[in-house]
Amino acid sequence: MKFIVTFDRDEDGMVVIECPSIPGCVSQGKTEQEAIENIKDAIKQCLEVRAERGMSLSRGGK
Repeated sequence: MKFIVTFDRDEDGMVVIECPSIPGCVSQGKTEQEAIENIKDAIKQCLEVRAERGMSLSRGGK
């Protein structure tokens, strides 16, 4: 499964990466590559939690 992610930098220079299709799924890293690896883990964990709770991926919840 592929997800679109967005990149930004915070005031400290950290790369902030978000997966807009999964509400609340955000991570960061010192470099873009580190942020990408971190968001992969975050997406996996977010999907596991949503599945356990019977939640859909839509922003509406169930």
